[in-house]
Formats: sequence, C-alpha cells, structure tokens
Amino acid sequence: MENNFYNDFDFERVSQSVREEDYRTPFQIDRDRLIHSSEFRRLQGKTQVFLPGENDYYRTRLTHSIEVSQIGRSITNYLTKKYSNIFNYSYFIDQDLVESACLAHDLGHPPFGHAGERTLNNLMKDYGGFEGNAQTLRLLCDTFYTIGENRRGMKPTRAFVDAILKYKSIHSKFEKPKNHFIYDYQNEYLNFVFGGKELPKQFQNTEALNNFKSIECQIMDWADDTAYAVNDLVDSISGGFINIAKLQKWRKININSLNELKIEALDQIEKWIKEDTYKSKFGSEIGKFILACKIEERDSFMNDLTNRYKYLLTVNGDSFELIEMYKKIAVDLVFRSPQLHQMEFKGNNMITKMFNVFAENYINEITGIELLPSFTNNLIKQEETINGRARLVCDYLAGMTDAFALTNYKRLFDPDYSSIADIF
Repeated sequence: MENNFYNDFDFERVSQSVREEDYRTPFQIDRDRLIHSSEFRRLQGKTQVFLPGENDYYRTRLTHSIEVSQIGRSITNYLTKKYSNIFNYSYFIDQDLVESACLAHDLGHPPFGHAGERTLNNLMKDYGGFEGNAQTLRLLCDTFYTIGENRRGMKPTRAFVDAILKYKSIHSKFEKPKNHFIYDYQNEYLNFVFGGKELPKQFQNTEALNNFKSIECQIMDWADDTAYAVNDLVDSISGGFINIAKLQKWRKININSLNELKIEALDQIEKWIKEDTYKSKFGSEIGKFILACKIEERDSFMNDLTNRYKYLLTVNGDSFELIEMYKKIAVDLVFRSPQLHQMEFKGNNMITKMFNVFAENYINEITGIELLPSFTNNLIKQEETINGRARLVCDYLAGMTDAFALTNYKRLFDPDYSSIADIF
C-alpha cells in the first residue's frame, strides 16, 4: 500500500548506498537497524531516574524508550482515525517512522541520567559542548557502525533524522548553553533536513528554530513527556520517594499555584496511593493524554518539499497543565532529594575524574599511555585537532552504561581492583 504522505525527498538517506530491492519500507529499515544495534541495547544499563538494577521495577532508558514508542504509535493511530477528513489509507503519518523516533530519542544520553549530561556538557564547554539529542544525531549519522578502523552512521532517511531533532539550533548560537542545541558541525545535517533551503528570518531566533519540528517529532516529544511525567511518578511512589504525607506537604507549599483541576488531580493521586491502585490508574492517565492530541494545519516554508511540516500537534490545556504538575512533583520530591543528589554527585565525580585523566593523555597531547581500548586509541591518534580528540573521548564516556562507567572508574583509580585478564 503506497503512502502518499511521503515522497522521495523524505526517503533520501544522509549517505546513499546501493542495495537490492527490499520488502521493507525505508522507515522499517531505519527501525530495524536501530533495534539491532549495540547503542540501543546499552539503554538497558542507563539511568532513567534511579540506577539500573537497584530494584526490579524501576524503569531504565530502554524500558522508557519502549513505552514512549508505544505511546507514539497510539497517538499516530488515534490521529489517523480522528481526522479522517485529512488522513486516509493512502495518506497518513507513518507509525514505523514515529516508532523509530521514539525508540531513538534517548540513544545519545550518557550514564547517570540528566546529571551525567550536565557534567559532560560542562567538561566539553571549550570543545563544543555536549547534549543528549545532539549525541543521538551524531550516533545515527556518524558513529553507528564500526567498519574496520573507522566508524560510520546508519545512513538514516531524511524523515528519520528530522523526527529525532527536538532541537535545531547549533551550539555557537548560544552563550554557554546548558542544553537544547546540536553541535556546530551538525549544521550540515540541518541543511540536509531542510533540503538546502535558506531559513526564513524568523528562525534566526534560536527558540523559534528549536520549536519548528516535523509532525513525527512533535508526536515523539509529547509521547516522551507523557511517559516520563507519568511513569517517573509511578516509579517514585513504588520506591517510597513519594507518599501521601509528602504530597500533602508539597500541596501546602504550592497551594497558591494550584487551580481546581490540579487540586482534584492531587486528591485522586492520594486516593490511588491509599487504595494501592496507582499503577493502573496512572496507566489510564496515559490514555487520556493520548486522546488530548489534536491536529491543526499550518503554512511553512517546507510545504513545497514535504508534508511533514504541514501539521501542528496541539494538546488541550488541561492535559498540558497536569503533565507540567506531574513533572514538578517529580522534580521537587525526587530529583531534589538527598538520595538522588548523592547519586548525581557520585556519577559527576566519576565522569569528571575519568574525563580529566583522558584529557591529560589524549586531548591536550597524546602521551602514548594507552588508557582507552585499542579502537578508540587508534581513532584519537588519527585526529589532528584538540576539539576532535575531545569529541572522541566524550563519545567513549557518553556510550558507557552506568555499570561500565563504574567498572572503568575502579580500574583507573582503585588500586585493589582489576586484573590484566579483565575484558576491556
């Protein structure tokens, strides 16, 4: 069945390769390459909120990504049925493409969650910064496969690259940015996404450019917000970080910013905790946030090339308010807790110490002391620029799972740990 929503412009790959006729669509090929990758598997060992392995019920980056993909597919399916005046059997948003974007959206995140991302960005501030979304783009387009002594990307389609671009403004357009940028050299992929078109003046504003997203990226973004806002609360309640007493105290502190809708929602959450039905009830909340999605048509400078910018995803105000409240509860009661701060401090310390040692031996100069695996050593030796060497060190650290980071830290700094027979 041909889908006229997409055309050759959407299917074009970052780097073309000759391949025989395939029974799969271009977007199914993207998804399959992603799922069978080591980068995707490593998400099972990366922190979502709590360290992987601390308890069986905590979500990891992998389980979170799978949940986001399910929500993304559901939103796509719902919109197709709801807006039968726009979409039909031969013109519809591709679920496989949305699923791929959702599965890939956290691919570039480092160990130790957002704290690890902040730490790497600070360490890389003189070398172009670090951002999880930018690193995802780097993985997909530059470093996905190891070929001999080098690396290359997975040659993703233009539509897939665009679907994971939550941010489109480059690092140098900001002054010491904390997040929400792509690396300067990735401007070439931005040009690819826009088909070489010159950006309208309105997109000289970095926020406006970051907010200009394809419909698939918009769906992925709301699916991500829904998954982590709801499920972070579920994990936090299960882990004892949030209980009725803490919620009541939080309500009292924030009472001036709570309207009737939010107060009713807090009453419900307390009731769910008391009745021990919070897991199933929050599951039903996800369904409500899917049904809150609407589509509006819009004009854009890309409409003559693709249909992917013709539509704007909107969410009803009540659902948006609740998601924002859920996120604030998680931040105030979990992310600012001493337990999480201790974990973040430990992760920050490990990443910082490892980066500084690698900087001494690989970035500022190549000393000949080989502290990195042979493949990474060889890559760095071929790189002539300091920024390039720093980016390769950053790649190595960002690719680590939490457990692998701990193992490497011990190997480097614990005199009683490791042996020559350890797997590197």
